[in-house]
Amino acid sequence: MTGHPDIPGRRDAAVVNGLLLLNKPAGMTSNQALQKVKRLLQAKKAGHTGSLDPAATGMLPLCFGEATKICAYLLAADKTYRVTARLGEATDTGDADGQVVETAPVPEFGRQEWEKLILAFVGETTQIPPMYSALKQNGKRLYELARKGEVVERDARPVRIDEINLLEASGTRLVLRVRCSKGTYIRTLVEDIAKSAGTVAHTVNLHRETVGNFKAEDMLDMSSAELAARDDPSALRGRLLPADAALTGWLECRVSAVDGQRFCGGQAVPCNIGGRELVKVYGANGSFLGIGALEPDGMVAPRRIFKVSGADL
Repeated sequence: MTGHPDIPGRRDAAVVNGLLLLNKPAGMTSNQALQKVKRLLQAKKAGHTGSLDPAATGMLPLCFGEATKICAYLLAADKTYRVTARLGEATDTGDADGQVVETAPVPEFGRQEWEKLILAFVGETTQIPPMYSALKQNGKRLYELARKGEVVERDARPVRIDEINLLEASGTRLVLRVRCSKGTYIRTLVEDIAKSAGTVAHTVNLHRETVGNFKAEDMLDMSSAELAARDDPSALRGRLLPADAALTGWLECRVSAVDGQRFCGGQAVPCNIGGRELVKVYGANGSFLGIGALEPDGMVAPRRIFKVSGADL
């Protein structure tokens, strides 16, 4: 047995399955937040989806155990952000952590003028990723190159902005709520909006409110997680959501106990629904068995199998 400073009397890592929606604090990388909660839960296996910048706060879905198998599906989910921008100043990082590299006058727009301007950014568009980002080019993170003063060509990437709501426009302060596709850089969006208005800007505060169907009220902040785990890690484990909570809205396929065994063994089995898409597969008693792909012949083939006991089939 080994001890750990975060948890008195900590035992060896346990098998922990489920999702935790962390309200990531500012000043911590996404991986640092993951590792801290992993220690609090005493979990063996963990992953996160949709990294947030260290300065950003908000929803960071953490996946533990078998739930790590749905990380890729959460990465593809739409997201909602509340962003506060400072107009008139651009920084080298696009956020408040950077150095001011350019200033410009701020236009005296009224609310209607700002609303008309930001409406032009709704829909399918492309973005050039910022140099201060975690994207790799020739094996190097872009931010690693940026810190050395290097600037490299980046290809524009397709993104989708579903909605932008203007919450506040006052002097140099602009506050927006943005609902968008995966891969959208809000810092870049802020800079592009400012450019369209004839000025410059940077992101002062960025808070992710939702990921997919998860809501802000489902989040747990770090201090609450620490408090829940202080005396007994099982108390924090009780806050975990089941893996299939990330797949709300997907079609469901229920199979017999015998077919459940075959499905979990890697075989395609008959399904009670038709189509050509990914579905959630459940055993005869309602246990989540995994993700399957519907096939034209009325079968469902396993794509992600979740380990369950024989009694759960």
